[in-house]
Amino acid sequence: MLIINIKENESIDKALKRFKKKFEKTGVLKELRERTSFTKPSVRRRNEIIHAAYIQKQYAEENY
Repeated sequence: MLIINIKENESIDKALKRFKKKFEKTGVLKELRERTSFTKPSVRRRNEIIHAAYIQKQYAEENY
């Protein structure tokens, strides 16, 4: 459960913005979207490998 403490004289907009940020960080919505459709383990593994290669490429370009 997310708890947002509202400070004195804080506007509702700011509190709502903090709530949205905190909610986004938890990854609940992302996980919900992933669970709505089934992906085969082989496809999931292939996507992980492609993502890892992309990250490695970005890291290599940044450092060299």
